[in-house]
Amino acid sequence: MTILSNIGLSLLFITFLVSLYGIFAAVYGARRNAVVWVDSARNAMLLTFPLLTLVVFSLVLLLTGGDFQVAYVYSVTSRAMPLYLKITALWGGQAGSLLFWSWLLSAFIAAVTLRRWGSSHAGRDREFLPWVIVVGLITLAFFLLLSNFIENPFERYWQTPAGEMTALFQPKGALPLIPMDGYGMNPLLRHPGMVLHPPLQYLGFVAFVVPYAFAMAALITGRTDDRWLRITRRWTLFAWLFLSLGLVLGSWWAYQVLGWGGYWGWDPVETSALMPWLTGTAFLHSLMIQERRGLFKRWNIILITLTYSLVILGTFLTRSGVLSSVHAFAQSAIGPLFFAFISISFVVSLSLLLYRWNDLRAEGQVNSILSREALFLFNNLLFMGILAVCLWGVTYPLISELLTGQKVTVGPPFYERASGPLWGGLLFLMGIAPLSAWGKSTLATLGRGMWKPLAASLVVVVLVLVLEVRNPLAVLAFWLSGLTFFITLFQYLRGVSVRSRIAGEPWLTALWRVGGRNRRRYGGYIIHLAMVLMGLGIIGIEMFQSETQGALNRDESLRLDRYTVQFKSLRVFDTEDGRNVAQAVMHVYRDGRFLDEYKPRREYYYDAQQQVTIPSIRSTLEDDLYIILADWQPMTATNATFKIYHNPLVKWLWIGTYLFIFGMVVALLPREGTERQRGDEG
Repeated sequence: MTILSNIGLSLLFITFLVSLYGIFAAVYGARRNAVVWVDSARNAMLLTFPLLTLVVFSLVLLLTGGDFQVAYVYSVTSRAMPLYLKITALWGGQAGSLLFWSWLLSAFIAAVTLRRWGSSHAGRDREFLPWVIVVGLITLAFFLLLSNFIENPFERYWQTPAGEMTALFQPKGALPLIPMDGYGMNPLLRHPGMVLHPPLQYLGFVAFVVPYAFAMAALITGRTDDRWLRITRRWTLFAWLFLSLGLVLGSWWAYQVLGWGGYWGWDPVETSALMPWLTGTAFLHSLMIQERRGLFKRWNIILITLTYSLVILGTFLTRSGVLSSVHAFAQSAIGPLFFAFISISFVVSLSLLLYRWNDLRAEGQVNSILSREALFLFNNLLFMGILAVCLWGVTYPLISELLTGQKVTVGPPFYERASGPLWGGLLFLMGIAPLSAWGKSTLATLGRGMWKPLAASLVVVVLVLVLEVRNPLAVLAFWLSGLTFFITLFQYLRGVSVRSRIAGEPWLTALWRVGGRNRRRYGGYIIHLAMVLMGLGIIGIEMFQSETQGALNRDESLRLDRYTVQFKSLRVFDTEDGRNVAQAVMHVYRDGRFLDEYKPRREYYYDAQQQVTIPSIRSTLEDDLYIILADWQPMTATNATFKIYHNPLVKWLWIGTYLFIFGMVVALLPREGTERQRGDEG
């Protein structure tokens, strides 16, 4: 195993040197107009991926082989862990996650260089190439700097002659120290949701580096048209898809594992992951305006720069440990370096934007406050408002500690009250924006497309009132959701009806074909429908959640709304993989009718010496019943404390996710019946 750690260590350093060489070669080639140097930089960029693949493979072998002399292996694995968890331990700690980030980034920036830059279609874009390489490799070199010199995953334990243990590289006179077993991964991370959540979120993060690199290349070269947007459109969609899925999967993990009855707690780290999603979503809407109307050129540069900076900031907040979070790793020395990198990259980006400010003048203007471009601008401003709320909430503990010496955090009520109306405004604009026309639109134009969906949405209001929903905010939220849902659905069906009539096709055939002719538009409609369904789940749990708690003896019950939960038994036992499990058996009744048996549990991991609460959940389209074993009497096992949540409609959040994925697949597929020009998109 020693040779594996040496190989990984050596290749990691070589990759860092290759990235530095690529930066130098690209800058020199661009300044001297020397194609051979630019091609050499391109080859260096391509080489980083196989080199880092070998580094990652070496670390995975060390993790699965249980080489506990390697400090990282000791900190995130143990003999009792199954093989799949030992593999996913690659991103289970700080050093490994930084290496994993670098590996994914090298894959994306290498893939960018595989475009046919010298072909007839993409040859005109070759002037972008050296500067795309520079931005991509500077970002990669920064993370490799951290992995090589501060958070190296190949550091090994040694025992000094004085009998002290150190994780530094071999001090003079020290002997290898190999622990018998490892500490093991944080039990909260040993869940299928956390197997997929970090890779998806990292994929979203690193993919946003690509459009940012092209934006900077456009500023450096003076290419102020929308070419850089067209090249990176598909990269941006991929980035947004992965980041969205990462956020949703993280929410599902929180709901299934953390045992507090919810899916989103405005944790500082999850909020820092939401912030680039906000700017990235605004960018996706805004780039369409530049492509269609030649507007918002400066704004798009600002948005992608903010997204890139927030991606790095989110990684910094997660890895530096400066914030209290269930996600954040321990305090380390990487914080100042992250802060310096974010500051320098933002200042350089802003300077380039100001340098090209006059060249980025809009080719037209917004002529109507109700035009589609105006509504998209309002949409962007609302996203920025939510970003401001999140940024203030995340940084307030740092500001308060700096000014007062005490770290004061803000809780979910601040975020919900400050951002709630803004989310409502976004939901409304998501519905009416597709009804408006480009260039000029009027109330009459909107009215003609809105009256039928408006009538249908009023039926939703009547229905929720019949169901005795009396909270005015809830009624308003359901009405907005219904209005947006029916507007989007009517727009889709209108396109199907027109095609069916003109082409003489059956409705089901037209339903498929209409999306194939304009996948971006109709994929967007499907995504909007999915967001409404997800919003339905959010409304249900946020506005109608109820809870109760109590200590029960055997055969005693707790009541919550229409449910009765009866405690039947408790069993405590050890498992072969190193856990001590306390599992309760609960009988659940609704309106006096027996439904099923549920088994909430608490698990204690001997290796990590940490306890995890695993709720038992009865989930239907109408509601979730969420049962938590909070405490028990270990001597008798006849008395236990339970906490129960009733979460209406929350399942629609996960159903909407499936529809969201389908909509993204539709939007990403090339248009049916046309051949995409090579080089038009990345």
